[in-house]
Amino acid sequence: MPYLPEEIRARVLVEAADLLVFDKPHGLPVHFGTKTTDDLDRYLPLIAMGREEPPRLAHRLDKDTAGCLVLARDAAAAARMGRLFLSGQVRKTYWAVVLGRPKAEAGQIDLPLMKVHIPGCSKVVVDPAGKPALTDWRLLGTDGRLSLLELNPRTGRMHQLRAHLAVTAMPILGDPIYGAEIPPAQPLHLLSRAVRIPWAEAQGGWVEATAEPPPHMAATIRGMFG
Repeated sequence: MPYLPEEIRARVLVEAADLLVFDKPHGLPVHFGTKTTDDLDRYLPLIAMGREEPPRLAHRLDKDTAGCLVLARDAAAAARMGRLFLSGQVRKTYWAVVLGRPKAEAGQIDLPLMKVHIPGCSKVVVDPAGKPALTDWRLLGTDGRLSLLELNPRTGRMHQLRAHLAVTAMPILGDPIYGAEIPPAQPLHLLSRAVRIPWAEAQGGWVEATAEPPPHMAATIRGMFG
């Protein structure tokens, strides 16, 4: 369903010098595709904030991942943000509801990932010949059947969190590609919870934003913890 202009503007979490952080809805792809009926590109002019050109993506989130998405106000800011992401200076925090309970309270997943093509989509698999991929995780809570994890990816590979969690027997609830349920009974429970960006022009030298879980994920978390 298309979003109203006021709904899109209300999703701007932070407006800083040459940067915006936008709370991307679950299910909204960031680019037009042959299988999409709506996409973020069409809404970007609504949050130009008085500038002639709309903001542009500084990175990407999967269609079914909700939460913090960084947008650059111009080409120079986009190039600068790209360097910060590549050098690992952007602190990214995710939340995921996973099936099962980890055996420890925290850990690190260090498994290389390689992109492969299967009929209908692309995915990644663990392969020694793949690109290095590193994910830190911490258990926030569990009801024994489901667990809420905090995730800090140290690299930015395609589907990194989804693949890493699945291969370590903690698939994300509702994952249609890597999940244990086929078809998944629920939407993907993955949130780009927060970002922290070094940005000299911002107050304090940092741009920081936090997004709340989308409705389906919030409902699951409430059910887990009361």
